[in-house]
Amino acid sequence: MKEQSVIQDYLDHLFPQFEPGLKAFLVQNASVIHIPAGEVALRTGQYIKSTMMILSGRVKLYREGDDGGEFFMYYLEPGNACALTMICATKQETSEVMGKAIEDTTILAVPIALMDQMMVTYKTWYYFVLETYRSRYEELLIVIDHIAFKGMDERLYYYLQNQYQKLKMRELKITHGQIAADLNSSREVISRLLKKMEQRGDIVLTRNFIEWKK
Repeated sequence: MKEQSVIQDYLDHLFPQFEPGLKAFLVQNASVIHIPAGEVALRTGQYIKSTMMILSGRVKLYREGDDGGEFFMYYLEPGNACALTMICATKQETSEVMGKAIEDTTILAVPIALMDQMMVTYKTWYYFVLETYRSRYEELLIVIDHIAFKGMDERLYYYLQNQYQKLKMRELKITHGQIAADLNSSREVISRLLKKMEQRGDIVLTRNFIEWKK
């Protein structure tokens, strides 16, 4: 009963658009999973058993290259659902991305066996799935546009600006190496561009964090 009460509170707060019947269905059938920071939430090649809805924390999604490299795609935050787990769930395919919790994260896991029933029975779930697909598609278009048409300096500026807007914090606790991995660049290039941004007054570099000044 305690977990059901917790699920109900999260749904009321993060998913107010859901109809009462859908909330009651999720309370009865979904489960809460806690993922510590740094742990993998989704592995490339694994079969998807549930759709992942974020209740707290953040999950970073990225593609893994054959050489072991990583390509950052986007973050999942509270109120988001993972469109890729929805796609894999409906087609019973394996995941093509890696998801890692970058903060202590709580997710609501919805068994894939219930997806078809939910799409037919609950209109608010149907629209939620469509909106999730749309928003993730738009995020991927932005990533593609930046790779195809922007220089690394512009991509770095957008990346840090996005971090600030998402976290609502000026102190961005992220290393030069992590930024380089997310932008598929080298640490040396990122460090040089960060120094230029500091000289322009966009940021302040400290030992433990990057302060966003804009």
